[in-house]
Amino acid sequence: MALSELYTKYNRVWIPDAEHVWKSAEILKDYTSGSNYLEVQLEDGTELKYALDTANGQLPPLRNPDILVGENDLTALSYLHEPAVLHNLKVRFVESRIIYTYCGIILVAINPYKQLPLYGDAIIHAYSGQNMGDMDPHIFAVAEEAYKQMARKNKNQSIIVSGESGAGKTVSARYTMRYFATVSKSGSKAHVEDKVLASNPITEAIGNAKTTRNDNSSRFGKYTEISFDKSYQIIGANMRTYLLEKSRVVFQSENERNYHIFYQLCSSVDDPEFKNLRLLTADKFVYTSMGGRTDIDSVDDKADMMETRRTFSLLGRSRSPDFQIDVFRVLAGILHLGNIEIRASSDYHLGVFCELLDVSAEDVSRWLCQRRIVLVAETVVKPVPQKRAINARDALAKHIYAHLFDYIIHKINTVLQFPGKQHTFIGVLDIYGFETFEVNSFEQFCINYANEKLQQQFNLHVFKLEQEEYMKEDIPWTLIDFYDNQPVIDLIEAKMGILDLLDEECLFPQGTDQNWLQKLYNNYLDKNALFEKPRMSNQAFLIQHFADKVEYQCKGFLEKNRDILPEELVEIMRVSKFHLLSDFFQEEELGLTLNRGIKVRPARPSVKPANKQLRTTVGNKFRSSLYLLMETLNATTPHYVRCIKPNDEKLPFEYDSKRVVQQLRACGVLETIHISAQSYPSRWTYIEFYSRYSILMSQAELGLNDKKQTCKTVLQRLIQDSNQYKFGRTKIFFRAGQVAYLEKLRSDRLRGACITIQKHVRGWSQHRKFLQMRAAAIIIQQYVPGPYQAWLQTVTAENLKRAWAAVVIQRYVRGHLVRQVYQLVKVATVTIQSHTRGWLARKRFRQVETVCCCDIIMLASDDIQQISEDGDLLFAYEGLKKATRSGVNIVTAEVSGFVCPSNHRAIETHYQTQRENFEREVQSLKFQIEHIQNENSQLQKLFQEENDVNDAIRQEVARLTTENMMNLSMGILYSLSCPLLEGLKPRGVVVNMIPGLIAHILFMCIRHADYINDEGKIKSLMRAIIDSIKKVVKTHQEDFDMLSFWLSNTYQMLNCLKQYSGEEDFMKYNTPRQNKNCLQNFDLSEYRQIISDVAIHIYHQFVTIMEKALMPLIVPGMLEHESLQGISSMKPTGFRKRSTSIYEDTEACTISSILQQLSHFHSTMMQHGMDIGLIKQAVKQQFFLVGAASLNGILLRKDMCSCRKGMQIRCNISYLEEWLKEKDLQSSSAIDTMEPLSQAAWLLQVNKSTDEDAQQIAKMCTELSPVQIVKILNSYTPIDDFEKRVSPSFVRKVQDRVGSGAGSAQLMLDTQYRYQVIFPFVPSPQALELIQVPSSLKLNFLTRI
Repeated sequence: MALSELYTKYNRVWIPDAEHVWKSAEILKDYTSGSNYLEVQLEDGTELKYALDTANGQLPPLRNPDILVGENDLTALSYLHEPAVLHNLKVRFVESRIIYTYCGIILVAINPYKQLPLYGDAIIHAYSGQNMGDMDPHIFAVAEEAYKQMARKNKNQSIIVSGESGAGKTVSARYTMRYFATVSKSGSKAHVEDKVLASNPITEAIGNAKTTRNDNSSRFGKYTEISFDKSYQIIGANMRTYLLEKSRVVFQSENERNYHIFYQLCSSVDDPEFKNLRLLTADKFVYTSMGGRTDIDSVDDKADMMETRRTFSLLGRSRSPDFQIDVFRVLAGILHLGNIEIRASSDYHLGVFCELLDVSAEDVSRWLCQRRIVLVAETVVKPVPQKRAINARDALAKHIYAHLFDYIIHKINTVLQFPGKQHTFIGVLDIYGFETFEVNSFEQFCINYANEKLQQQFNLHVFKLEQEEYMKEDIPWTLIDFYDNQPVIDLIEAKMGILDLLDEECLFPQGTDQNWLQKLYNNYLDKNALFEKPRMSNQAFLIQHFADKVEYQCKGFLEKNRDILPEELVEIMRVSKFHLLSDFFQEEELGLTLNRGIKVRPARPSVKPANKQLRTTVGNKFRSSLYLLMETLNATTPHYVRCIKPNDEKLPFEYDSKRVVQQLRACGVLETIHISAQSYPSRWTYIEFYSRYSILMSQAELGLNDKKQTCKTVLQRLIQDSNQYKFGRTKIFFRAGQVAYLEKLRSDRLRGACITIQKHVRGWSQHRKFLQMRAAAIIIQQYVPGPYQAWLQTVTAENLKRAWAAVVIQRYVRGHLVRQVYQLVKVATVTIQSHTRGWLARKRFRQVETVCCCDIIMLASDDIQQISEDGDLLFAYEGLKKATRSGVNIVTAEVSGFVCPSNHRAIETHYQTQRENFEREVQSLKFQIEHIQNENSQLQKLFQEENDVNDAIRQEVARLTTENMMNLSMGILYSLSCPLLEGLKPRGVVVNMIPGLIAHILFMCIRHADYINDEGKIKSLMRAIIDSIKKVVKTHQEDFDMLSFWLSNTYQMLNCLKQYSGEEDFMKYNTPRQNKNCLQNFDLSEYRQIISDVAIHIYHQFVTIMEKALMPLIVPGMLEHESLQGISSMKPTGFRKRSTSIYEDTEACTISSILQQLSHFHSTMMQHGMDIGLIKQAVKQQFFLVGAASLNGILLRKDMCSCRKGMQIRCNISYLEEWLKEKDLQSSSAIDTMEPLSQAAWLLQVNKSTDEDAQQIAKMCTELSPVQIVKILNSYTPIDDFEKRVSPSFVRKVQDRVGSGAGSAQLMLDTQYRYQVIFPFVPSPQALELIQVPSSLKLNFLTRI
């Protein structure tokens, strides 16, 4: 579909506006080819006819569908142009309060002018290891991408941070270095990463200052190389600086300040340590009071001074105690130098300056006010005007400060040096962005020249990536037209360019700015389209840069380029007795000597040639350093961060479209958009396309197994012009506007489906009402058979009374009839019961009569058989009498109820005969008892003698056993830690063992040592057990099964030590048999604490292993996987996401993956006999991890904040709850740990528009912090057009209700948080003497005593 065909009624366009840059308007009438205007209506209701540029055939830019607005990546927009970029950034920044946005390979960072909770360690760990695009845009995402590519490809990386003053470059660069220091901690005692971070406060103190645009503006460029070893841990760093603004030392504009270090020093005026510096307050020094105010709101210079001194010490300079005071001496000297007045009388500050820097006051005063002229035959000393003397004073101050700055940077680099070889590095470039002021001079010229070089490198890199993308997808590459700024660079740096002509003019002693400007006019005016002369000025020139046209004032170019200091003053500084100062200027002399190629100092150093033809100018040095920088950047993989200043008033979250669009044009963002829009800017993977547009597919197309082919078939049917898209290997490439067209088709289909559903629902509702009315009419008709009048006559009071009376009579008659039937049934039932019971009684009697005699005989026989072999006949006799008596009584009682008197007498006679027989037998047994008792007394005497011998033997055995106890314990532990432990795995013997068998065996060894009362042996044994457990755990610290096994046994060992300690609190749970096994001689409570600590260590390692296994599954399974079929939340993605997207139908992680992993953990713990209380604690910890990681994913991923995603999350939580019920773990409170996630899912689904909704959110979301609630509301993303965005006014209502309670600054949940583990006392029911050691353990050296 051609782009011009999209200009139809109801579509929206962007039209230029003087105040807002662009305004949105809705088309009122379809555009026809050849029309001179377009009828549109503005958002305020104004209708107008927008004139079209018919000559160029340009139509106003189309506006993207609302569903695409607010995306993480600007390249995901269907229409890529300036107003779309500007609007998308505004929606994200103002409405969603999101400061980071991707634009292809660029991260756009808008300064919020407010502290945000986005940079904590928890967020650093959340981004660590993630693919770029998987999380919301962030400076940490760029840092992680650089770190990952460095580790993956072994190639050096660079992060280029640029932007206007006040846009946040310094802060962004600082956060990248902090990220590297956090994720690559070396663990060494050198703390290199801390030193790298410590360099930031120092460089900011000496190189940053307050300007009208920024309170902490970097006045120099900085490239920091962070070096890594082969393990990709920081081993050192190196810093290079560019173009320090030396003029700020001696001059500041209104409302600006000098460098921070001067004010920090002046704030310490009362410090006794600085008494010798004779400091004054900042408002009394000329160099610190030119701008007016000497303080900055919310900045404490004294506190910053303490931080600066602390970081000096952290960098290792504490070994040189004079280093800091020497630096402060130089700084104080510069301040006093600025207060020197050029006059005839002596000056106080001159004396202080010379005293601090240890130079001759007479020489300084002389050569500040005089000049030496070297002629052919003589040397003439000539006084200079006061203005020139002041310039010489200021030049001296600038040179001293520049040398001090370089010296401190050199010292920092020295401290950050590393002994080994650098494997790779990541460079962070914090450099000034394109600048244009009312008055632009030499500094702005150099800055803009550097930005031209960086922009050229950026364009070539973007062009290269675009070409690689096409080649990778097998799509024919077509030449893309993009802006090449090489002509501007040639104008500046080519032979006989602006810089060459400037250096040439500096060679002439009488050279002036005007002469140089005239040469520029002669060479370039009317000859180069990029060079112009202002209409109203002869003191300036214009250059058309890539970002804007800039007018430069030529005044001061030559002086700043020469950057010379009178040689006499240089010589004075060089001979100073203050070594730090003299070294500064010795280095300068050495540099000049090396530049001349001379190896020795001249014979007359004080007499110098008048012209310095071979002196290196500032412009030349800057060009050389810039060349080296570009060489470094070209050898690395660059990553770009463009910082944007949203307004000049520094108001939080205020968006000035004019200022923003200026910076977007200047920083290359729009150029990236232009390059992308030239060909196929929108790119979708086949999976994304299939998921999003399956609603446009027919049933036959959905039935195809090949999704890739299905996408091709559908697209060819929907868009007839094949030039509007291309099929790649893994992606579909679309021309501008085609995705918007597909979104329109999708919305139309959904709207049609909604209308169909509404039609059927309304029809069903009306049909139902009709059926109800029809049924009511039929009932009425049944009761109205005749005419209306006849019916009316029947409805009288008398008829109604009669009808009611008939109903009452019917009630009583029916009740009477039912009661009669009940009485008949009752009589019949009682009769049946009486006959049945009689029959049962007779049957019972016959059974008793048959069996009673047999029972008595059997009872007597059993008692006789119980007589023991050693002659306990007496007890048997008594038992027999009792049995006989009881038997007779029982039978008599039973029979008496059933037998007749004659039968009863027969039975008694039979029993009497049996009794007499029994008595005769008892008499004979008594005689035998007496004989056996005599023999027993003789045997007891012999037994006592044998016991005495056995006691002696037993004591000897105990002694020998104790000596081997150490070997015994070590043997057990060794056997369990060797490969034989495979037999103890869940699939082995452990299934058949009692819980904690190994712990019981070890405790029995301990109990034996206690029994023989050997303190040394028991201590050795306990130490051996503890050390051996530690060794086994350390050796297998990554083995989940081993840790589970030893956690269970260590916990059981702890319980055994408590259970058999002999303490009443524990003994009350034992059986009498178990209490006999308690320790008798030693108190092992001290060892209980040690073993408890070991168990805690094992538990934490055990939990860590579970977390490592579970963590990669959480976000894919809980958030990304769509467990509810037919509810897709997929939307188009940009460059960052598609960089890792591939066409694969691989099995993704689902909620089932998480449940399977949890089930594996649970089954392993159960097989190892772990206590259920400990299992519940471990499960609770894992559920907390799932909830915390999922919530963090929602907070850091805007694409997860939708109503449909909330439904998916709540469904997944229900699966986890079902798992807990299945495992009978509801009492573990594990599901309670997921309450924040559950509330977040609810928040995504609930209505978010009215005051009642805001009140309900504040009431329900009690487990979410206010920051988290606001973040979710701001990140809420509609998936379809019929969903509404959350308005900023509603977010403010919620903020007012939730307030700023405790923890309001906490955005992320700490996934590293651990619940305190508790080891409850659970006594073992197992008796120690009944424990059997399985032969499979091969513990043959154990012997039961």
